[in-house]
Amino acid sequence: MSEKRALGLAKLAAKQASLAVLPVEAAASRTEPPEFYRNLARNIRRHDELDLQELLAHLESVGYARHDPVEMAGQFSVRGGILDVFAPEARRPVRLELVGDEVESLREFDVETQRSTATVERAALLPLTEFPLRKNILGRLSARLDDSVSETFVSGEPFAGWEFLVPLIEPLSHTLLDLCPRGIVFLEEPTELERQMERLWLLLEAEFDQARQAGQPAAAPQEFYLRWEQLMEHGRQRQVVYAEELDFPRDQASPPSFHFSTRPAPSFHGRLDRCMAEIDSLLAQRYRVVLLTGGAGETERLAELLAEHHMPFRRAEPTAEISPAWESLAADDLDRPVCWLGRGSIPQGVLIPSSNLLVLGTQDLFDASPVAARPAAARSHISTFLSDFRDLEPGDYVVHVENGIGCYRGLKELTADGMPQEFMEVEYKDSDRLYVPLTRLNLVQKYRAMEGAHPALDRLGGLTWARTRARVKKAMQEMAEELLKLYAERETAGGIAFADESPWQRELEESFEYDETPDQLRTIEEVRRDMEKDRPMDRLVCGDVGYGKTEVAMRAAFRAALHSKQVAVLTPTTVLAYQHYETFRGRFAAFPVRVELLSRFRTPAEQKKVLRDLEAAKVDVVVGTHRLLSKDVMFHDLGLLIVDEEQRFGVRHKERIKAMKKSVDVLSLSATPIPRTLHMALAGLRDMSLIETPPPDRLSIQTVVAPFSESLVRTAVAQELERGGQVYFVHNRVQSLPAMAALVQKLVPQARIAMAHGQMNERLLEKVMMQFLRHETDVLVATTIIENGLDIPLVNTIVINRADRMGLGELYQLRGRVGRSSRRAYAYLLVPPEAKLTPVARKRLSALKEFSELGSGFRVAALDMELRGAGNLLGGQQHGHVNAIGLELYCQMLEGAVRELRGEPARPEFTTTINLGLDIRIPSSYIPEEHQRLRMYKQIGGTRSAAERDNAEQELNDRYGPLPRSVKNLLEYAGLKLRAERLWIRSIERKKDTLEVQFHAETKVEPAQLMEFIAAHPGAQFTPAGVLRLPLRGDSKDPLPRLEALLAQLER
Repeated sequence: MSEKRALGLAKLAAKQASLAVLPVEAAASRTEPPEFYRNLARNIRRHDELDLQELLAHLESVGYARHDPVEMAGQFSVRGGILDVFAPEARRPVRLELVGDEVESLREFDVETQRSTATVERAALLPLTEFPLRKNILGRLSARLDDSVSETFVSGEPFAGWEFLVPLIEPLSHTLLDLCPRGIVFLEEPTELERQMERLWLLLEAEFDQARQAGQPAAAPQEFYLRWEQLMEHGRQRQVVYAEELDFPRDQASPPSFHFSTRPAPSFHGRLDRCMAEIDSLLAQRYRVVLLTGGAGETERLAELLAEHHMPFRRAEPTAEISPAWESLAADDLDRPVCWLGRGSIPQGVLIPSSNLLVLGTQDLFDASPVAARPAAARSHISTFLSDFRDLEPGDYVVHVENGIGCYRGLKELTADGMPQEFMEVEYKDSDRLYVPLTRLNLVQKYRAMEGAHPALDRLGGLTWARTRARVKKAMQEMAEELLKLYAERETAGGIAFADESPWQRELEESFEYDETPDQLRTIEEVRRDMEKDRPMDRLVCGDVGYGKTEVAMRAAFRAALHSKQVAVLTPTTVLAYQHYETFRGRFAAFPVRVELLSRFRTPAEQKKVLRDLEAAKVDVVVGTHRLLSKDVMFHDLGLLIVDEEQRFGVRHKERIKAMKKSVDVLSLSATPIPRTLHMALAGLRDMSLIETPPPDRLSIQTVVAPFSESLVRTAVAQELERGGQVYFVHNRVQSLPAMAALVQKLVPQARIAMAHGQMNERLLEKVMMQFLRHETDVLVATTIIENGLDIPLVNTIVINRADRMGLGELYQLRGRVGRSSRRAYAYLLVPPEAKLTPVARKRLSALKEFSELGSGFRVAALDMELRGAGNLLGGQQHGHVNAIGLELYCQMLEGAVRELRGEPARPEFTTTINLGLDIRIPSSYIPEEHQRLRMYKQIGGTRSAAERDNAEQELNDRYGPLPRSVKNLLEYAGLKLRAERLWIRSIERKKDTLEVQFHAETKVEPAQLMEFIAAHPGAQFTPAGVLRLPLRGDSKDPLPRLEALLAQLER
């Protein structure tokens, strides 16, 4: 919210906004003068002269944070004369490259690849706070505070809540209305606004008195807000419009008034035949009718219906042509009775009899649910989940592919062959040390395994590690054989090919009222291709909470229904089943697709009717809980099964789902996949789609981990209620739930509180949930029954009591219940005092707070595997093999086992080592940040193609500037290593004036070709040990060209 306010103030002050929609509290707030907010933003153009240090200080003062690499709005990083910065509301971050003090280039770049995408002429760096950090203000403030308070502060440094004490030393002299001096003030229901101001002042004065009694420093309310009378006095200096629903008599000084009567629009609940009859009647009475839909698809569907009923209609879009069926309608004859079709986001319309006008919204027409969540926008899947050393710290366990598990002790610079090099220091058993050259970081991985697992360190040169790998490989081969057998059955099984593209399918897709994100579009296309094949689909769609998985599922369900196949949507809870039922029903309302619900929210008689209709092919889509898996559920022709959060089902239900997968298309949806599902996806044993792009206006969830306190609960709940929102309060103990609800009621007396848990009577639970959905209650005090449940955009605060008792995946799912709209959401994780937290609970909570940014569900899933244990793919032993060798190596070995079973060419189980005595360091002066340097070493060392190597070079050049000679050498090494590994060369080493090339016993180099090379190069020798010796002669100072020529000749 503070970022939104800062942006709004800066835009108003710079006259970049012509309309501001404000709550009355914001309109009454005191502000700085307009020029103060104008100075918070910086506009930078190419060839501008600027002081880089002054700009960095300014960015930090207005809320930006240093973070390398830059990934989110509000971050910046600097590398020499290159500055990366991501401004709020910017489409992409920008990269400024300075030569001296001049901005030589300005480029947008992609946060995923960190590569520049386009040159721009200017960049606007908008503020993230309206309270910039000012050392002089902070110093004066610290001096002003009582000694008893200020001794905990460092003079000149910020402290919690300092912004609210600024008026004590520098009063706010202006109001928000001063930012638009000639603006027209529009007051909606002024009487209600006045009452709201009275409530605000009562709250402010009570908090001020409470702070004074507690001896805490506080600024008086009048320092921050005007009273209603003062606000009205400011308003009278401008043009004011009062909008009121009821016309009460006023005094003689009342302004001129205008009256028009309105009535609610009729609602047709998806019965479009009745809608057409009503429109026909109104047109006969010379009414103009406006139909507003959510998208082009619904508009086309209504146009077809109007044409079928021979009713005159026009499209309301300015560029649209008159319908071909009614070309005789004159373009300028706007008063003629006609039905207008257009796109509009109003849910409910209005009838204005005096103007003969009816406006119908989407809910009037289709009865769409008002509580549906807003949906959301080739990279390696493995790279999404696995570490690239960005979080590696000394003391962490690491896995060296050849030497086993050790403990990372940091980086060390040593001299090798007379050349300084950086090494990773790894400690093994008996305090033995292994120094791994950073050029060989592709052999090292961070150890990730079961929660609390402390692996034994391997012995350098011992046999334990080789035996461990052999044991895991044998178990993995058996597992892979069983898995491949299962998937081979699916490949050969006859499936349904949903091939034809219906016009209705296009209409449904066009009726989606939001822009699909790129990931969403790619996933939709992958699902479409799967459904077109004549084998059963089994795809996992993995997306963070609220990123648009449901829209993907609805499009797949609609495709199946149009091919006269039935669809079953399986959910883990009754509440989620009801929500999906409402969402699907609303989405398909304009089409002849029947959606039904089968869960305990239906009476036995209703369930029997649904079952009869399902068997008689009268139901197209059925949504339900595990009730759908019962033996009495008989489908007429099931074509698609959609499973939401499969990990929440029990073993028996999973077995039933597995049996169904052999004959029908299956689409699984998950935000935090269980390890088994994730492994199958990583190893290529299951089709997987990732949706990582958030909706454009989605904000990350502000996460607070704090000890339980009544004042914190009171503030959190009251603040959400003040902005018209709702609150989840999670307390996962049924016995003490009523006492906790009573405490919340006592702390926030004005709140309407409801209670929900899984042991309640079904009908009562349904009633409670429905009341909360309809905003008839404000706070839902509940157990974790809400974890896989309601999608309500108004709920943007969640308080979770005893968060330390919950698993990381569970906490992540709970927190995902909020933040489903463009409002800032808050999650309060309440824990006992720190001393009572177990180490595992502390680690879990710090991980959740660290990963509070959007799209982090996958990193949490990876951590969840580390914390809870990643298991055997077919069940049974859950974590032994992962603990033995670490998750990353486990996945690599599994992939290798599958490739081997499929008869694909095996990759060599070695990496070529190259030692030419050249400097191949990435200097710390070039990449100062250690984790980024490690990441680049690993990226370069792990390149698998010339294109990847070239990509690494371009990224370095783009992000860090021109390459030093040593980095160019490192990239040359990477290219040579690739070519050498393709030829199965074990090592290339320079010894004085000779190059020694050792070949693998199964080298791909033809013996005749090698002999031909030796004959053509005097002095070249080939030893019985498989080593080629090649004299360097005059080019000994730079052996690279000689080696290039050798590899090129051997590759022919």
